[in-house]
Amino acid sequence: MPDASDITKGLLDQVRGFKPRREAVEVGYVEDIGDGIARVTGLDNVRSQELVEFRNGTPGIAFNLEEKYVGVIILGDYTDIKERDEVRGTGEIISVPASDAMIGRVLDALGRPIDGKGPIRAEQHVPIERIAPGVIERKNVERPVQTGIRAVDAMFPIGRGQRELIIGDRQTGKTAIAVDTIINQDDGDLICIYVAIGQKRAQVARVVATLEEYDALSHTIIVVASASDPAAEQYIAPYTGCALGEYFMDSGRDALIVYDDLSKHAWAYRQVSLLLRRPPGREAYPGDVFYLHSRLLERAAQLSDDLGGGSLTALPIIETLLGDVSAYIPTNVISITDGQLYLESDLFYTGVRPAVNTGLSVSRVGGSAQRSILRRVAGRLRLDMAQYRSLAAFAQFGSDLDKTTQQQLDRGQRLQEILKQPQYQPTPLIDQVALLYAGTQGKIDEVDPGQVKDWEHRFLEYFHASHPDFEEQVIAADYAYTDELEAVLKKAVDEFNLTWVEPTDGQT
Repeated sequence: MPDASDITKGLLDQVRGFKPRREAVEVGYVEDIGDGIARVTGLDNVRSQELVEFRNGTPGIAFNLEEKYVGVIILGDYTDIKERDEVRGTGEIISVPASDAMIGRVLDALGRPIDGKGPIRAEQHVPIERIAPGVIERKNVERPVQTGIRAVDAMFPIGRGQRELIIGDRQTGKTAIAVDTIINQDDGDLICIYVAIGQKRAQVARVVATLEEYDALSHTIIVVASASDPAAEQYIAPYTGCALGEYFMDSGRDALIVYDDLSKHAWAYRQVSLLLRRPPGREAYPGDVFYLHSRLLERAAQLSDDLGGGSLTALPIIETLLGDVSAYIPTNVISITDGQLYLESDLFYTGVRPAVNTGLSVSRVGGSAQRSILRRVAGRLRLDMAQYRSLAAFAQFGSDLDKTTQQQLDRGQRLQEILKQPQYQPTPLIDQVALLYAGTQGKIDEVDPGQVKDWEHRFLEYFHASHPDFEEQVIAADYAYTDELEAVLKKAVDEFNLTWVEPTDGQT
């Protein structure tokens, strides 16, 4: 047992070896607080977008840098924060954890898991705001994103690194297109990120359950800032999702991000800005609302080979009111993106689903990334469908139609049936090629429109049974449309049509 002298000597050595450490910490105080916004004094050296911490540990972002005050948006519960509470600057710009372990998880706007599956070990932290890649750092969009949706892949293809807007009124199938695209990435080479902004939690839970049911959550990250969360979290959620997508893009992989939806994102930003007393502009939005979305969507890119060749593809969603695509936020986002899929209420309610309007929809980039065989087979499909819609509207007046016009109407009607497909059932590329070849070449002109779906189902069964190696032939041809492949398609359709008998009433 040590004696008293040894203990004394040990204590004296520790006292002599103690070196005081000074650490400068900038401290401010809350002047007033309310609605998730705090005005703070004393943080003279704080930077824009710097993370600050309140006395109870709640984080916030320094948003407004004024002469006397700093406007802070509070990320979390602010009910315990009182006037004259201490606020400390952290010296760090707001960032979120990023890791492969996040795949398959549901996160909040700060990247923290909220699915009850335990903590996530982060490999690194990435800032939620970042300058978009420059022109030299990018290369052309050359590779496709197969959505599995016939109307999209055939007429408005999406390439990896593209930004394709999904726009339409509420309840027209906007989220369905995004979810179907995620489900179709079953080969796992495209990591998907779904950002839910301002949605009801029950709706988000349905999306999560759907992705689990179709085994798509295994390659998906879900970021949630629901309608019950503070406006500040709804504001930063898409930037958090984008930062995670950039983490995968920077590692040379391909990622797809869905922003559902940016209309609610703009509403949240307007709320935060008005509470911070920023000057309102058109429709009470702040003057920089265009920059809000441009600095987000410009981060989607196809990186050059020198930077690893990764890509981030963006599918922003915008909700319109009564089909008004000329409203403030829709026109802003349309001008930023590389095309749009316009979903029309009238088509949706008449049973044309997905309800893609071929006249107002466009893809400005994806055509160069579309598979060659699909591009050749689809051919004039978009133009034919646009003409069919115009003729169908004209034919409603009951005028006598010439033979050519009637043929256009008949074929357009059958092509429309081919383009219809149920939700959560994406169509593989090979099936799309076979069906679109049959439709555009007039091979189903004699099939009753009401029987096209039955014809389609039976034909695909016959095609896979009689030509099981067709997909291997397509891959061997590097997805080019060769005479040999065309001969196989023609033979398959002609042989099947010889055996096709339309079912009578009572038959299945």
